[in-house]
Amino acid sequence: MRVGLFVTCLVDLMRPSIGFAAVRLLEAGGAEVYVPSMQTCCGQPGYNSGDRVGARALAAKVVGEFEACDYLVSPSGSCSGMIRTHYADLFRDDPGLLERAGALAAKTYELTDFLDRVLKLAAVPGSLAATVTYHDSCAGLREMGVKRQPRTLLSRVPGLKLVEMTECETCCGFGGTFALKFGDISTRLADNKCQHIAASGADAVVLGDLGCMLNIEGRLRRRGDMKTRVLHVAEVLAGEG
Repeated sequence: MRVGLFVTCLVDLMRPSIGFAAVRLLEAGGAEVYVPSMQTCCGQPGYNSGDRVGARALAAKVVGEFEACDYLVSPSGSCSGMIRTHYADLFRDDPGLLERAGALAAKTYELTDFLDRVLKLAAVPGSLAATVTYHDSCAGLREMGVKRQPRTLLSRVPGLKLVEMTECETCCGFGGTFALKFGDISTRLADNKCQHIAASGADAVVLGDLGCMLNIEGRLRRRGDMKTRVLHVAEVLAGEG
C-alpha cells in the first residue's frame, strides 16, 4: 500500500516533528510512505482569500504529485478537507482536472481517520503518563468527520487519561485568515478555549491541526499559562511529543 503524505506548510516550517510522527505511525500500520520532496501548499489560504487562480495552480500541483498513490493522508483536517471538499469547486470548469481531482479526493484521509478506519492500527508506538483533553478542530470535525477516531487511538496510549473539556467542538478562533481579519473575535474565542482547557484539569491539550495548536498555545502563554502542553495527536500516538 503506497500512501502519499501531504505534510502541510505549517508542519514543514513550524513543527516538522509532526510529519516524522505521521511517517512513523503509517509505517507502523504497514504502509509504504511517499513524501514528494517538492510538495508545497494545498491552496487553501489563497482559496479562502479569493485568489482562485493561485489556489488552482497549487491544487493542480497536488493532484499531479499524489494521484498515483493508493491513498493521500495528511496530519491536518484543514488541508485534507480542502483537497476532499473544495478541489471540485476549483476545477469545475476543467472536466479533465475535475475528474482527476475527484479521484484523489475519494482517497484522501485525515491521519487519525486513516489509521483507525483503513490501517486499523490496534497498537501505537507512543506512551504518555499524563491527563489530556482533546480539542476538535473545525475542519477535521465538520469536513472530514473526525471525532471518534483520535479518541479511539488515544485510548491505546499507555499511561494516558483522556478527560473531555466543555465545548470541545467550539472553534479556537484560528480559522486561518479569520484570526487576522477578525482579531478581537478570534481572541475572545481563544480565551474561551483556554478557560475550558484549564477547567478540565488536563496536563496537555491534544488536537489534530497545527494552526489551531499555534493559536491555542500562543494564547495560553499570553495568559500566563506556561505549564499546559499543546500536542499534536500524531506526536502523542508516535511517542514524539
